[in-house]
Amino acid sequence: MKKTGYTSFTSSFNVNRREFLKVGGAAGAGIVLGTPTLWAQDQEKPKKPTTPKTNIDDVLNIPRTKHSLPGPFHGKVVEIHNEKALTKDKIDAAVVTKMFQQGMQSLTSKDLSQSYSMFFEKDDVIGIKVNPVGAGLISTRLEVVDAIIKWLVDNGTNKKNIIIWDRFDYMLTDAGFTAERYPGIGIEGLQTMDEEAAEGNSDNSRWLKEDGTHVSADKFDKNVYYWADVDGPKDLPYLNQHVFNGKYSYFGKLLTKKLTKIINVPVFKNTGNGISMATKNMGYGAVCNTNRLHRPLFFNVCVEVLAFPDVRDKMVLNINDGLRAQYDGGPGPNAQFTYDYNTLFFATDPFAMDMVCHNIIVEKRKSMGVKVNEHPRYTEYLHYAQRLGLGIADTKKIEHIRA
Repeated sequence: MKKTGYTSFTSSFNVNRREFLKVGGAAGAGIVLGTPTLWAQDQEKPKKPTTPKTNIDDVLNIPRTKHSLPGPFHGKVVEIHNEKALTKDKIDAAVVTKMFQQGMQSLTSKDLSQSYSMFFEKDDVIGIKVNPVGAGLISTRLEVVDAIIKWLVDNGTNKKNIIIWDRFDYMLTDAGFTAERYPGIGIEGLQTMDEEAAEGNSDNSRWLKEDGTHVSADKFDKNVYYWADVDGPKDLPYLNQHVFNGKYSYFGKLLTKKLTKIINVPVFKNTGNGISMATKNMGYGAVCNTNRLHRPLFFNVCVEVLAFPDVRDKMVLNINDGLRAQYDGGPGPNAQFTYDYNTLFFATDPFAMDMVCHNIIVEKRKSMGVKVNEHPRYTEYLHYAQRLGLGIADTKKIEHIRA
Protein backbone atom coordinates (compact mmCIF):
# COMPACT_ATOMS: atom_id res chain seq x y z
CA MET A 1 0.00 0.00 0.00
CA LYS A 2 1.26 3.43 -0.90
CA LYS A 3 2.18 5.36 2.20
CA THR A 4 4.32 8.16 0.84
CA GLY A 5 2.87 11.38 -0.40
CA TYR A 6 5.06 14.33 0.42
CA THR A 7 5.83 16.04 -2.86
CA SER A 8 6.02 19.67 -1.78
CA PHE A 9 7.20 20.67 0.84
CA THR A 10 -16.49 37.49 28.43
CA SER A 11 -17.43 35.57 31.77
CA SER A 12 -20.84 33.88 31.59
CA PHE A 13 -20.82 31.04 29.16
CA ASN A 14 -23.80 28.81 28.51
CA VAL A 15 -23.22 25.78 26.33
CA ASN A 16 -26.03 25.98 23.81
CA ARG A 17 -26.92 23.36 21.21
CA ARG A 18 -24.32 24.70 18.81
CA GLU A 19 -21.52 24.54 21.37
CA PHE A 20 -22.76 21.13 22.49
CA LEU A 21 -22.32 19.88 18.96
CA LYS A 22 -18.80 21.23 18.75
CA VAL A 23 -17.62 19.42 21.83
CA GLY A 24 -19.27 16.15 20.97
CA GLY A 25 -22.81 16.24 22.23
CA ALA A 26 -24.95 15.80 19.13
CA ALA A 27 -24.92 13.45 16.17
CA GLY A 28 -21.42 12.18 15.63
CA ALA A 29 -20.47 12.73 19.26
CA GLY A 30 -16.92 13.85 19.80
CA ILE A 31 -16.12 14.21 16.12
CA VAL A 32 -14.78 17.76 16.07
CA LEU A 33 -12.62 17.77 19.16
CA GLY A 34 -12.28 14.11 19.97
CA THR A 35 -14.01 12.54 22.93
CA PRO A 36 -11.67 12.81 25.95
CA THR A 37 -12.94 9.61 27.54
CA LEU A 38 -11.85 7.73 24.46
CA TRP A 39 -8.32 8.96 24.13
CA ALA A 40 -7.11 11.24 26.89
CA GLN A 41 -8.62 10.17 30.16
CA ASP A 42 -7.99 7.08 32.21
CA GLN A 43 -9.40 3.64 31.74
CA GLU A 44 -9.91 1.50 34.82
CA LYS A 45 -7.48 -1.09 33.47
CA PRO A 46 -5.37 0.73 30.88
CA LYS A 47 -3.89 -1.46 28.19
CA LYS A 48 -1.07 -0.36 25.98
CA PRO A 49 -2.63 -0.04 22.53
CA THR A 50 -0.96 -1.23 19.37
CA THR A 51 0.34 1.88 17.63
CA PRO A 52 -0.72 1.99 13.98
CA LYS A 53 1.88 2.53 11.30
CA THR A 54 2.18 6.03 9.85
CA ASN A 55 4.24 7.71 7.15
CA ILE A 56 6.42 9.61 9.63
CA ASP A 57 9.59 8.03 8.24
CA ASP A 58 8.89 9.58 4.84
CA VAL A 59 9.41 13.11 6.14
CA LEU A 60 12.18 12.71 8.70
CA ASN A 61 14.98 12.70 6.13
CA ILE A 62 13.81 15.81 4.31
CA PRO A 63 16.46 18.52 4.79
CA ARG A 64 15.66 21.14 7.39
CA THR A 65 15.95 24.89 7.07
CA LYS A 66 17.19 27.62 9.38
CA HIS A 67 13.61 28.11 10.58
CA SER A 68 12.89 24.44 11.33
CA LEU A 69 11.65 23.34 14.74
CA PRO A 70 12.67 23.75 17.47
CA GLY A 71 13.83 27.13 16.18
CA PRO A 72 16.66 29.31 17.45
CA PHE A 73 15.60 29.10 21.11
CA HIS A 74 15.18 25.37 21.60
CA GLY A 75 14.22 24.54 25.15
CA LYS A 76 13.53 28.18 26.09
CA VAL A 77 10.13 29.19 27.43
CA VAL A 78 9.27 32.70 28.61
CA GLU A 79 6.34 33.30 30.95
CA ILE A 80 4.85 36.78 31.34
CA HIS A 81 2.27 37.47 34.04
CA ASN A 82 0.26 40.63 34.72
CA GLU A 83 -2.77 40.62 37.01
CA LYS A 84 -4.16 43.69 35.26
CA ALA A 85 -4.59 42.01 31.88
CA LEU A 86 -7.96 40.41 32.62
CA THR A 87 -10.09 41.69 35.50
CA LYS A 88 -13.82 41.24 36.01
CA ASP A 89 -14.05 39.67 32.56
CA LYS A 90 -12.59 42.74 30.86
CA ILE A 91 -9.36 42.69 28.87
CA ASP A 92 -7.02 45.66 29.09
CA ALA A 93 -5.64 45.69 25.56
CA ALA A 94 -2.79 48.04 26.45
CA VAL A 95 -1.60 45.67 29.18
CA VAL A 96 -1.82 42.69 26.82
CA THR A 97 0.22 44.54 24.20
CA LYS A 98 2.84 45.37 26.81
CA MET A 99 2.96 41.70 27.89
CA PHE A 100 3.42 40.62 24.29
CA GLN A 101 6.23 43.08 23.71
CA GLN A 102 7.94 42.10 26.96
CA GLY A 103 7.65 38.43 26.06
CA MET A 104 9.15 38.81 22.60
CA GLN A 105 12.03 40.87 23.92
CA SER A 106 12.73 38.36 26.68
CA LEU A 107 12.58 35.41 24.30
CA THR A 108 14.89 36.90 21.68
CA SER A 109 17.01 39.31 23.77
CA LYS A 110 16.38 41.78 20.94
CA ASP A 111 14.20 44.81 20.48
CA LEU A 112 10.89 44.39 18.65
CA SER A 113 12.27 45.31 15.24
CA GLN A 114 15.26 43.02 15.57
CA SER A 115 13.12 40.17 16.87
CA TYR A 116 10.81 40.54 13.86
CA SER A 117 13.79 40.25 11.52
CA MET A 118 14.87 37.01 13.18
CA PHE A 119 11.71 35.27 11.96
CA PHE A 120 10.21 37.16 9.03
CA GLU A 121 10.90 38.80 5.72
CA LYS A 122 8.59 41.61 4.71
CA ASP A 123 7.08 39.55 1.88
CA ASP A 124 6.26 36.52 4.07
CA VAL A 125 2.65 35.37 4.11
CA ILE A 126 2.05 34.81 7.81
CA GLY A 127 -0.67 32.62 9.21
CA ILE A 128 -1.83 33.19 12.79
CA LYS A 129 -3.26 29.86 13.98
CA VAL A 130 -5.80 30.57 16.70
CA ASN A 131 -7.97 28.28 18.81
CA PRO A 132 -11.59 29.49 18.50
CA VAL A 133 -13.21 26.65 20.48
CA GLY A 134 -15.24 27.90 23.43
CA ALA A 135 -15.87 31.36 22.02
CA GLY A 136 -16.38 33.91 24.77
CA LEU A 137 -14.84 31.69 27.42
CA ILE A 138 -11.57 29.97 26.60
CA SER A 139 -10.83 30.80 22.95
CA THR A 140 -7.77 32.75 21.77
CA ARG A 141 -8.30 36.35 22.83
CA LEU A 142 -8.68 38.94 20.10
CA GLU A 143 -6.45 41.31 22.04
CA VAL A 144 -3.54 38.86 21.89
CA VAL A 145 -3.96 38.58 18.13
CA ASP A 146 -4.22 42.37 17.91
CA ALA A 147 -0.83 42.71 19.61
CA ILE A 148 0.75 40.22 17.22
CA ILE A 149 -0.68 41.96 14.17
CA LYS A 150 0.50 45.36 15.40
CA TRP A 151 4.04 44.00 15.77
CA LEU A 152 3.99 42.52 12.28
CA VAL A 153 2.54 45.59 10.58
CA ASP A 154 4.77 48.03 12.49
CA ASN A 155 7.77 46.15 11.14
CA GLY A 156 6.74 46.06 7.50
CA THR A 157 4.32 43.18 6.93
CA ASN A 158 1.44 44.18 4.69
CA LYS A 159 -1.96 43.40 6.21
CA LYS A 160 -2.92 41.45 3.11
CA ASN A 161 -0.09 39.04 3.94
CA ILE A 162 -1.55 38.16 7.35
CA ILE A 163 -4.14 35.39 7.63
CA ILE A 164 -5.93 34.39 10.83
CA TRP A 165 -6.86 30.76 10.45
CA ASP A 166 -8.23 27.61 11.97
CA ARG A 167 -9.61 24.37 10.64
CA PHE A 168 -13.31 25.32 10.88
CA ASP A 169 -14.55 28.55 9.34
CA TYR A 170 -17.70 28.89 11.45
CA MET A 171 -15.72 28.61 14.69
CA LEU A 172 -13.60 31.58 13.62
CA THR A 173 -16.75 33.63 13.12
CA ASP A 174 -18.17 32.55 16.47
CA ALA A 175 -14.98 33.61 18.24
CA GLY A 176 -14.98 37.08 16.68
CA PHE A 177 -12.36 36.57 13.98
CA THR A 178 -14.25 38.30 11.21
CA ALA A 179 -13.45 40.60 8.30
CA GLU A 180 -15.36 43.38 10.05
CA ARG A 181 -13.20 43.05 13.16
CA TYR A 182 -9.98 42.67 11.16
CA PRO A 183 -10.25 44.83 8.01
CA GLY A 184 -7.54 44.05 5.50
CA ILE A 185 -6.54 40.84 7.29
CA GLY A 186 -7.34 37.45 5.78
CA ILE A 187 -9.68 35.15 7.72
CA GLU A 188 -9.63 31.58 6.53
CA GLY A 189 -10.93 28.24 7.69
CA LEU A 190 -9.48 25.11 6.13
CA GLN A 191 -13.00 23.75 5.80
CA THR A 192 -16.65 24.41 6.33
CA MET A 193 -19.19 22.20 8.07
CA ASP A 194 -22.97 22.20 7.68
CA GLU A 195 -24.13 22.62 11.26
CA GLU A 196 -27.80 22.22 10.40
CA ALA A 197 -27.12 18.86 8.77
CA ALA A 198 -24.93 17.80 11.67
CA GLU A 199 -27.77 18.60 14.05
CA GLY A 200 -30.21 16.64 11.89
CA ASN A 201 -32.19 19.75 10.94
CA SER A 202 -31.54 19.65 7.18
CA ASP A 203 -30.45 17.33 4.44
CA ASN A 204 -26.85 17.09 3.24
CA SER A 205 -27.28 19.02 -0.01
CA ARG A 206 -25.38 22.10 1.21
CA TRP A 207 -22.15 20.25 1.95
CA LEU A 208 -22.31 17.03 -0.08
CA LYS A 209 -21.82 17.49 -3.81
CA GLU A 210 -23.58 15.33 -6.38
CA ASP A 211 -20.38 13.38 -6.98
CA GLY A 212 -20.31 12.37 -3.30
CA THR A 213 -17.47 14.66 -2.29
CA HIS A 214 -17.39 17.41 0.35
CA VAL A 215 -17.63 21.04 -0.77
CA SER A 216 -14.32 21.68 1.04
CA ALA A 217 -12.44 18.82 -0.61
CA ASP A 218 -10.57 21.14 -2.96
CA LYS A 219 -9.15 23.10 -0.01
CA PHE A 220 -6.92 20.17 0.94
CA ASP A 221 -3.72 19.09 -0.79
CA LYS A 222 -3.90 15.51 -2.03
CA ASN A 223 -0.10 15.50 -2.48
CA VAL A 224 0.70 16.29 1.15
CA TYR A 225 -0.81 13.97 3.71
CA TYR A 226 -0.39 12.28 7.04
CA TRP A 227 -1.09 8.59 6.46
CA ALA A 228 -2.01 6.32 9.36
CA ASP A 229 -3.19 2.75 9.14
CA VAL A 230 -6.56 3.62 10.66
CA ASP A 231 -9.78 4.05 8.68
CA GLY A 232 -12.13 6.96 9.19
CA PRO A 233 -15.83 6.08 9.57
CA LYS A 234 -17.92 5.95 6.39
CA ASP A 235 -21.05 7.66 7.75
CA LEU A 236 -22.19 11.03 6.43
CA PRO A 237 -22.03 12.91 9.77
CA TYR A 238 -18.33 12.02 9.97
CA LEU A 239 -17.73 13.08 6.37
CA ASN A 240 -19.58 16.36 6.96
CA GLN A 241 -17.21 17.25 9.77
CA HIS A 242 -14.00 15.69 8.44
CA VAL A 243 -14.20 16.14 4.62
CA PHE A 244 -12.54 12.76 3.97
CA ASN A 245 -12.53 9.37 5.61
CA GLY A 246 -10.17 6.50 4.82
CA LYS A 247 -6.54 6.45 5.98
CA TYR A 248 -5.34 9.84 4.74
CA SER A 249 -5.37 13.15 6.58
CA TYR A 250 -4.57 15.81 4.00
CA PHE A 251 -2.93 19.11 4.86
CA GLY A 252 -4.84 22.26 4.03
CA LYS A 253 -3.69 24.03 0.89
CA LEU A 254 -3.44 27.17 3.01
CA LEU A 255 -0.37 25.60 4.63
CA THR A 256 1.10 23.89 1.58
CA LYS A 257 0.43 26.55 -1.06
CA LYS A 258 0.08 29.95 0.59
CA LEU A 259 1.63 30.44 4.02
CA THR A 260 5.38 30.90 4.34
CA LYS A 261 5.40 31.39 8.14
CA ILE A 262 3.07 30.44 10.99
CA ILE A 263 2.51 31.88 14.47
CA ASN A 264 0.73 29.40 16.70
CA VAL A 265 -1.58 30.93 19.33
CA PRO A 266 -3.20 28.17 21.42
CA VAL A 267 -4.96 28.52 24.76
CA PHE A 268 -4.11 27.15 28.19
CA LYS A 269 -6.37 24.16 28.91
CA ASN A 270 -6.40 20.49 29.75
CA THR A 271 -7.62 17.46 27.86
CA GLY A 272 -8.17 14.78 30.45
CA ASN A 273 -4.85 14.27 32.24
CA GLY A 274 -3.04 15.77 29.27
CA ILE A 275 -3.12 19.22 27.76
CA SER A 276 -4.53 20.82 24.63
CA MET A 277 -2.06 23.59 23.98
CA ALA A 278 0.67 24.36 21.43
CA THR A 279 1.26 21.00 19.78
CA LYS A 280 -2.38 19.85 19.72
CA ASN A 281 -3.56 23.19 18.35
CA MET A 282 -1.43 22.50 15.30
CA GLY A 283 -1.35 18.71 15.17
CA TYR A 284 -5.12 18.37 15.00
CA GLY A 285 -5.68 21.72 13.27
CA ALA A 286 -3.54 21.45 10.14
CA VAL A 287 -5.11 18.31 8.64
CA CYS A 288 -8.54 16.80 8.03
CA ASN A 289 -9.96 13.36 8.92
CA THR A 290 -8.65 13.48 12.47
CA ASN A 291 -11.18 11.84 14.75
CA ARG A 292 -9.99 8.41 13.60
CA LEU A 293 -6.57 9.29 15.06
CA HIS A 294 -7.49 10.26 18.62
CA ARG A 295 -7.68 6.90 20.29
CA PRO A 296 -5.11 4.73 18.46
CA LEU A 297 -2.39 7.37 18.10
CA PHE A 298 -3.10 9.37 21.25
CA PHE A 299 -0.83 12.44 21.33
CA ASN A 300 1.63 11.10 18.72
CA VAL A 301 -0.29 13.06 16.10
CA CYS A 302 0.85 16.23 17.87
CA VAL A 303 4.42 15.22 17.06
CA GLU A 304 4.17 13.56 13.66
CA VAL A 305 2.04 16.22 11.95
CA LEU A 306 4.47 18.85 13.22
CA ALA A 307 7.35 16.90 11.66
CA PHE A 308 6.06 17.69 8.16
CA PRO A 309 7.97 20.59 6.57
CA ASP A 310 4.81 22.60 5.99
CA VAL A 311 4.61 22.94 9.76
CA ARG A 312 8.15 22.15 10.91
CA ASP A 313 9.80 24.77 8.68
CA LYS A 314 7.11 27.45 8.93
CA MET A 315 5.89 27.55 12.54
CA VAL A 316 8.43 30.01 13.90
CA LEU A 317 6.61 31.22 17.04
CA ASN A 318 4.28 29.83 19.68
CA ILE A 319 2.41 32.20 21.99
CA ASN A 320 0.18 30.45 24.51
CA ASP A 321 -2.79 32.59 25.56
CA GLY A 322 -3.27 31.89 29.25
CA LEU A 323 -5.16 35.08 30.06
CA ARG A 324 -7.98 32.76 30.99
CA ALA A 325 -7.15 29.11 31.66
CA GLN A 326 -9.08 25.87 32.17
CA TYR A 327 -7.76 23.15 34.47
CA ASP A 328 -10.43 20.46 34.01
CA GLY A 329 -13.28 19.46 31.71
CA GLY A 330 -11.22 20.00 28.54
CA PRO A 331 -10.68 20.01 25.66
CA GLY A 332 -14.17 21.46 25.31
CA PRO A 333 -15.13 24.66 27.16
CA ASN A 334 -16.31 24.18 30.73
CA ALA A 335 -16.95 27.39 32.65
CA GLN A 336 -16.84 25.88 36.14
CA PHE A 337 -13.19 24.97 35.69
CA THR A 338 -11.92 28.22 34.19
CA TYR A 339 -9.99 30.89 36.04
CA ASP A 340 -8.23 34.16 35.24
CA TYR A 341 -4.56 33.28 34.84
CA ASN A 342 -3.32 36.50 33.22
CA THR A 343 -0.29 34.81 31.69
CA LEU A 344 1.26 34.54 28.23
CA PHE A 345 3.94 32.01 27.27
CA PHE A 346 6.46 32.48 24.44
CA ALA A 347 8.65 29.92 22.66
CA THR A 348 9.98 28.84 19.30
CA ASP A 349 10.00 25.29 20.70
CA PRO A 350 6.37 24.14 21.11
CA PHE A 351 7.37 20.91 22.85
CA ALA A 352 9.31 22.69 25.57
CA MET A 353 6.37 25.05 25.98
CA ASP A 354 3.94 22.16 26.31
CA MET A 355 6.14 20.42 28.88
CA VAL A 356 6.33 23.56 31.01
CA CYS A 357 2.60 24.17 30.71
CA HIS A 358 1.74 20.53 31.35
CA ASN A 359 3.61 20.61 34.65
CA ILE A 360 1.93 23.88 35.64
CA ILE A 361 -1.56 22.59 34.92
CA VAL A 362 -0.89 19.34 36.81
CA GLU A 363 -0.06 21.37 39.91
CA LYS A 364 -3.15 23.52 39.39
CA ARG A 365 -5.34 20.42 39.07
CA LYS A 366 -3.91 19.01 42.30
CA SER A 367 -4.45 22.28 44.13
CA MET A 368 -8.10 22.22 43.08
CA GLY A 369 -8.62 18.71 44.37
CA VAL A 370 -8.67 16.96 41.01
CA LYS A 371 -7.50 13.37 41.04
CA VAL A 372 -4.50 13.44 38.71
CA ASN A 373 -2.99 10.52 36.87
CA GLU A 374 0.69 11.30 36.26
CA HIS A 375 1.36 8.27 34.08
CA PRO A 376 4.24 8.97 31.64
CA ARG A 377 1.93 8.39 28.67
CA TYR A 378 0.62 11.93 29.08
CA THR A 379 4.04 13.42 28.29
CA GLU A 380 5.73 10.62 26.35
CA TYR A 381 4.84 12.32 23.06
CA LEU A 382 6.97 15.30 24.09
CA HIS A 383 9.96 13.01 24.66
CA TYR A 384 9.20 11.37 21.31
CA ALA A 385 9.51 14.82 19.71
CA GLN A 386 12.87 15.30 21.44
CA ARG A 387 14.10 11.99 20.01
CA LEU A 388 13.10 13.25 16.56
CA GLY A 389 15.00 16.50 17.09
CA LEU A 390 11.86 18.64 17.02
CA GLY A 391 12.08 20.09 20.52
CA ILE A 392 13.16 19.66 24.12
CA ALA A 393 11.14 17.74 26.71
CA ASP A 394 13.75 17.07 29.37
CA THR A 395 12.90 19.56 32.12
CA LYS A 396 16.57 19.69 33.13
CA LYS A 397 17.36 21.08 29.69
CA ILE A 398 14.46 23.55 29.52
CA GLU A 399 15.14 27.17 30.37
CA HIS A 400 11.93 28.47 31.93
CA ILE A 401 12.07 32.23 32.41
CA ARG A 402 9.49 34.14 34.41
CA ALA A 403 10.00 37.70 33.27
